[in-house]
Amino acid sequence: MIDKLRTLKDKYELLEEQLSDPEVTKDMKRFMKINKEYKDLKPLVEAHDRYKKMLDGIAEAKEIIDANEDPDFVEMAKEELKDYEDQLGPFEEELKFMLIPKDPEDEKNVTVEIRSGAGGDEAAIFAGDLLRMYERFIDKRGWKREYIATNESESGGYSKVILEVTGSNVFGTLKYESGTHRVQRIPKTESQGRVHTSAATVAVMPIFEMEDVQINKADLSWDTFRASGAGGQHVNKTESAVRVTHNPSGVVVECQDGRSQLKNREIALQKLYVRLYELQQQEHEDSISALRNTLIISGDRSSKIRTYNYSQNRVTDHRINFTKYNLGEVMDGFVDEFIEAIQVTYNMEKLKASEEV
Repeated sequence: MIDKLRTLKDKYELLEEQLSDPEVTKDMKRFMKINKEYKDLKPLVEAHDRYKKMLDGIAEAKEIIDANEDPDFVEMAKEELKDYEDQLGPFEEELKFMLIPKDPEDEKNVTVEIRSGAGGDEAAIFAGDLLRMYERFIDKRGWKREYIATNESESGGYSKVILEVTGSNVFGTLKYESGTHRVQRIPKTESQGRVHTSAATVAVMPIFEMEDVQINKADLSWDTFRASGAGGQHVNKTESAVRVTHNPSGVVVECQDGRSQLKNREIALQKLYVRLYELQQQEHEDSISALRNTLIISGDRSSKIRTYNYSQNRVTDHRINFTKYNLGEVMDGFVDEFIEAIQVTYNMEKLKASEEV
């Protein structure tokens, strides 16, 4: 473990040198990228220094004890040795988690898409409830949100909502929310007091930049067409919908969610980035498929990830069998316990996988 930490400290010192290099400082984008990596490594460097101090202290105390020259020194060394050894075990466990490689996408901003599923009007109302839950969670985190598309339903909920969320470690936090969310409650429209089960799906996708995906703009073909569905005169008379084709791969993406052709081009390009990124990463993904295919990180919308039961004031995450009886607080945006619980479980899975390699 000390060797891994030493390697990271060497990298940290190299990055420190690069930050004072004139060639780097005049390229702001490169400077910011190096500076971020430098700051991310700082906790690990501090951990290295603390860990090395512990190991050196243990070695020094054992030398004094083995020499057995001065009884007072030996007694003090035994006390120091016990203190260091008491600290060492828990700290090594902490280090194991610190050394788990972070997913490079975790720092990215995201697009969150919420859609009503099975359950008719009640599903649309629940989609609106989920939207408000995430709005409050996002605001508590100090992140920013911008709405890309909102399709309201006659019941007062939403058939679909798309928003962009920007901030620190957004994807790393929200990626666990992808999947099917199920609600069990008595709808307002239910005259006989029967509990109904409805669902809404949540998809959290990282927002990629052009440099994240190897795309030659000359390889893209764009088409425009009239959007279909509800939307009034604007939709029917304006060619605001777009279709982009990536000619080398044959991947085609269409978008008519936004109100303008410009916004639809942006959304379509982001979706194309995601599709192509997935293709580019497939070989890497296959090597860790056993881990990534667990329900913990599955983005499959058919997977039931969480149930919100109003009559029992209960929220259950089915992926980790985690249940809390504080539904009101959760719907007010206090989803932290669920996200943290699944992050811990996921990190345990990653740690176990890394130790088996």
